[in-house]
Amino acid sequence: MDNVAIVVDDLRAAVAFFTELGMELEGEAQVEGVWADRTVGLDGVRSEIAMMRTPDGHGKLELTRYRAPEASAPEPHDPPPNTLGLHRVMFAVDDIDDTVARLRAHGAELLGEVARYEDVFRLCYLRGPAGIIVALAEQIG
Repeated sequence: MDNVAIVVDDLRAAVAFFTELGMELEGEAQVEGVWADRTVGLDGVRSEIAMMRTPDGHGKLELTRYRAPEASAPEPHDPPPNTLGLHRVMFAVDDIDDTVARLRAHGAELLGEVARYEDVFRLCYLRGPAGIIVALAEQIG
């Protein structure tokens, strides 16, 4: 797999959010033209992207802001975690409490609470940029 794309309405805020998670900005680009229209199946595509890379270099997120055609909001606006389709991205973190606190400063909201799975993990789901669900896992055992 090369990357996972997330469509956002505020590219700068999304870059700041995922930078806070430890990802690194690999590059930015403007995307438009006939090739883009043909690739995504939309007419008149004009977008800007930011490619984010995990510190180990093995994972990437493509954050995309569509200028045209305008992005549409999903229904319902903030779908629950059991919605069919791609709905969350999980990150391994060293300190889940610190990470949650730092992400709250970027607008993240816990969906439930930080829970313990046996003596192996502490886990939580947060609502992040564009309403996506970001899961965090801290290995404790």
